Amino acid sequence: MNRTTGSAVAGAALSLMVGLASAAALAGSAAEFRQSAFPPPPVAKQVPTTLEKHGDVRVDPYDWMRDRDYPTVDDPAILEHLKAENAYVERVLGDAESPLRRTLFEEMKGRIKEDDSGVPYREGAYEYQVRYEAGKQYPVYVRRPAGKGDFATILDVNALAEGKGYMHVSSASPSPDGRYLAFTEDDDGSEQLKVRVKDLTTGKTIGGGISGASYGVAWASDSKTLFYTLQDEFQRAKKVMRHTVGADPKSDVLIYEEKDGPWTVSVGRSLSGRFIVIGAQNNASNEIRLLSADQPTAAPTVLVPRQTFRETQVADQGDTLWILTNDTHRNFRLVKAPAKDPSPANWTEVIAGSDDVYLTGIEAFRDWLILFDRKDGQQRVRVRDAQGQEHLIAFPDSSFDVGPGDNADYEAQTLRLSYESLVTPRTVYDYDLKARTLTTRKVQAIPSGYDASQYVTERLMAPSRDGKTRIPVSIVYRKGFEKDGKRPVLLYGYGSYGIPTFPRFSTNRISLLDRGFAFAIAQIRGGDEMGRGWYEDGKLEHKTNTFFDFIDAAQFLVAEGYAGKGTVSIQGGSAGGMLVGATLNLAPDGLFRAAIAQVPFVDVVSTMLDETLPLTAGEYDEWGNPNEKAAYLRMKGYSPYDNVSAKPYPHIMITAGLSDPRVTYWEPAKWAAKLRAMKTGDSVLLSYTNMGAGHGGAAGRYDALKETAMVYAFLLKAYGIEK
Repeated sequence: MNRTTGSAVAGAALSLMVGLASAAALAGSAAEFRQSAFPPPPVAKQVPTTLEKHGDVRVDPYDWMRDRDYPTVDDPAILEHLKAENAYVERVLGDAESPLRRTLFEEMKGRIKEDDSGVPYREGAYEYQVRYEAGKQYPVYVRRPAGKGDFATILDVNALAEGKGYMHVSSASPSPDGRYLAFTEDDDGSEQLKVRVKDLTTGKTIGGGISGASYGVAWASDSKTLFYTLQDEFQRAKKVMRHTVGADPKSDVLIYEEKDGPWTVSVGRSLSGRFIVIGAQNNASNEIRLLSADQPTAAPTVLVPRQTFRETQVADQGDTLWILTNDTHRNFRLVKAPAKDPSPANWTEVIAGSDDVYLTGIEAFRDWLILFDRKDGQQRVRVRDAQGQEHLIAFPDSSFDVGPGDNADYEAQTLRLSYESLVTPRTVYDYDLKARTLTTRKVQAIPSGYDASQYVTERLMAPSRDGKTRIPVSIVYRKGFEKDGKRPVLLYGYGSYGIPTFPRFSTNRISLLDRGFAFAIAQIRGGDEMGRGWYEDGKLEHKTNTFFDFIDAAQFLVAEGYAGKGTVSIQGGSAGGMLVGATLNLAPDGLFRAAIAQVPFVDVVSTMLDETLPLTAGEYDEWGNPNEKAAYLRMKGYSPYDNVSAKPYPHIMITAGLSDPRVTYWEPAKWAAKLRAMKTGDSVLLSYTNMGAGHGGAAGRYDALKETAMVYAFLLKAYGIEK
């Protein structure tokens, strides 16, 4: 868990003409989008609160925006202010039915297949599938006996969502015998989940569910014993519990409790079904315990004792355990060990750690071992047979994103893969491991039409200011995009937790590309696109590399003619929202036209000093511990909220979720208030809080499109594009 989502065709054609025509006149037409052209925005009251640490004094005028009863938020003054900000968004952008927002929504809706179905996958004696029905917000889970008969509904999330404004189902897992379906549900976006078990023979849900849970469930081999995790009072997953189907949850048995404050737990089941895998993790460190799925009442055993910044992945294959570990090299190595005694003394190195190849994942079938890695930042999939012979899977694009799909059959001779690029819609492949052939099972359908040949993607390398680092930048635009320094470019970044940002496809993004935009992704330090060292060079005392890489990438796009000064906009969410906030404080004035900060982590110092918040203690290894003076001063030096100043910020749109446990609503609300009070110039600043959702925004697919249409409307208006 970290701050870690016929008329349509005519509309697209019109937007293309408008976009290509408008690019040459950005400065003039955008002049009408300015604060003075609209009624005055809400102004938050200031109640100065003095905060002191290490002899350093900070004064926070908006500390009152945190409801002292949180996670309950019922303070009338706070709610009134958030609602006033939301109302102001509509005054500036129009409501959801205003011409531009409605046009964008209809375009994006026209690109989704409303009665869509996933590719069936086998698990046990059944084939499972996820479907969407036309007009409905949420998925429907169906299944049939493997290879025959009609699919029958086993879970309709739309029915669960009746009468609720939010519903998200995760961790859906059938029991080994297929009788039960366990899943977790979240009905308000708070990520305080309820574990439910449904008897698929009767169609009835058993009992009232188990509240206070976190993500992940795992079945024992007997199909009646279920493992799940419970949260503590700080909403951290701390306990692994054993439940017997039909029993009172009060009688559930504690299997493992994590006593170390920052650490949390997780639970899953290995692909073979042989082991229940219990994880304990703290940012970039973890520890794995294994429990025989045939002996659910036994005690789990530790695979490798924990060490700071030591991570391990494990997959079982017959009598062998395959282990990825960074014990001797930060880019990981592969070892194997006997399942009966996998202690490090019995490890045999199979693939040594490498400066050039970063091992990122492992999956074991009965006869095959699959390795996921990256070389020079490019993803690869390696197949290893029983004799230890390896080959690489070839893919059609030069730059892409690929990962495991629904692989739930340990006996399978095919590998399910999910694949996409900036120009290639999401594609499901089945790879025949023996014949070495890729079979396309599904290509994302785009009903309104899409011609990939009309779009161009490039992978660029931007020089950083240190003179030795080159930052990968992936960019996509429609043919006809001129590199004359006058075009609009939206630059996206994240750069934290070692989470990579890969070139992925988006049907929504077409609404920008067809209006003359280029969209770029900067793979900045703090992610791990270029290896583990890329991550380590963008965290803790090296965190400012992340922000300067982003600025350098933007300036590179200007220097190369993709954009001009003032035609680049930036976007990021969560820790990427912190990136946006820090970048706005550090970048040269006038570089950016607009900024989109979604659920932004911006009040870094105050949040990291508050150990009652769910994520704080577990993220000292990422940001540092501000109870230590050096770390405190370092964070204060880049914290977006603490460094707002009187300067001409670009147009800014900030979004938040009232129920968000990862980035609490008051961070973006306070930041917006402080920016509005201090910024100079005539730029527009908007702050929107979804009053019924959490970190991921709206859960329903149509509601999510409406939120995207709102954000895109802001961006387009910043460039003077009104159609």
